[in-house]
Amino acid sequence: MINFLQDQSKETFPGAPNKYNDAELLDAYSQTVVAVAKHASDAVVHIKVTKPSPKSKTKNLRRRRGNGGAGSGFIISSDGLIVTNSHVINQATRIEVNLQDGRQFMAKLIGDDPATDIAIIQINAENLSTLSFADSDHLQVGQMAIAIGNPFGFQYSLTAGVVSALGRTLRSESGRLIDDVIQTDAALNPGNSGGPLVNSRGEVIGVNTAVILPAQGLCFAVASNLVQYVAGKLIIEGRVKRGYLGIAGQMVQIDKRMGKMLQINSRSGVLIQEIVPDANAYNVELRTGDLIISYDQNKIESIDDLHKLLDETSISKAAKIKVIRNRKIHELVVIPTELR
Repeated sequence: MINFLQDQSKETFPGAPNKYNDAELLDAYSQTVVAVAKHASDAVVHIKVTKPSPKSKTKNLRRRRGNGGAGSGFIISSDGLIVTNSHVINQATRIEVNLQDGRQFMAKLIGDDPATDIAIIQINAENLSTLSFADSDHLQVGQMAIAIGNPFGFQYSLTAGVVSALGRTLRSESGRLIDDVIQTDAALNPGNSGGPLVNSRGEVIGVNTAVILPAQGLCFAVASNLVQYVAGKLIIEGRVKRGYLGIAGQMVQIDKRMGKMLQINSRSGVLIQEIVPDANAYNVELRTGDLIISYDQNKIESIDDLHKLLDETSISKAAKIKVIRNRKIHELVVIPTELR
């Protein structure tokens, strides 16, 4: 039996690691995680917020208490700019930031973008550690991913895993899809929201934003390139500009016979249920009941397809839109306004 166990420790195929190499690999992995923790933790912050409570129906309640909340964030500049999630600070009346060295500061909101779940806040502090962004276009499935945050109030917790998938989509609280999302198995919990997902160099590859609670190892982060774009817009302009048509609609299926008769290959479209009056957008050619199938020569099969096209470049720009009305295709003109 002893000889058998000894034989099992030997190489079984060319290049296979023996027990000593296994130890070295484990040590190298551990050293990497430890080095990243030392490099990045000082720039990760714990965020405590106070939000207004819903009005109480109890007549005897004289005072309303604010709802407390918490999340994470990370410092990106020496002048105290911090990236976090929109849902962490949205509607907050008070934002308190705690640094790892024990200092506490009140933060002000610089900009908030619920559509991508990214927000920027700022503290007035000196001697700050910062994190830099990596290029998320160069990420590969299987590479190391390390999450740092404050889950359930346990400050500066670290979990490690890998990039499980790239190019995922995730529905934000605003109803829009976030297109550039990283899936990771680095464990996230409530309180990790807004914290950084970093690579083996300690560079930010994403902002932790969501976890599917009943599942194991299904965690999501907004990719760093999208975060940098949104953060830049929020810092300079205070918002991310998007187009708005002043309509409300829903996706509906197109009957196959209808599609064949009209010679279109669209499986679905966006049915206009409401046209918002005084929306400042030019939408007078549209009617309730129109089924949108094309915008600016791009096929529209869902509301998400339309949202993607209504970006900053669409504002105040005339576009041709195709709709099905009374079993016929009509080509109309719309001019989006800026979404407020």
